[in-house]
Amino acid sequence: MKILISNSSEKPIYEQITTQIKSMIISGELMPESSLPSMRLLAKELRISVITTKRAYTDLERDGFIETVPGKGSFVAKKNTELIREQQLRLAEEHLQKAVDAAKSFGIGKQELMEMLEIIYEGE
Repeated sequence: MKILISNSSEKPIYEQITTQIKSMIISGELMPESSLPSMRLLAKELRISVITTKRAYTDLERDGFIETVPGKGSFVAKKNTELIREQQLRLAEEHLQKAVDAAKSFGIGKQELMEMLEIIYEGE
């Protein structure tokens, strides 16, 4: 599992870890029931505090992405399709919001933006 940490990011490190693991789960890179590195191992590999990896794993478990079995480790939760779908929709909305904000700042109208989206979506 490859996680990249940016010290220049505005996001806290635990949030960077959480976001990247969620992305790997949503994309299918991490399959249901596959094991995650232990908190200590991940902390050692990333050269960060175990407290930081614990926070990331706690957030992932709270959000239903992983399950932790005492004495055995943490595993990707069996996919909850509704949860995954909501995460995918939220991610798409975030990207669309950025596109809308950029379009507004460049003076691109709603109709023109809709036409661009349609062209991109249809792959023409």
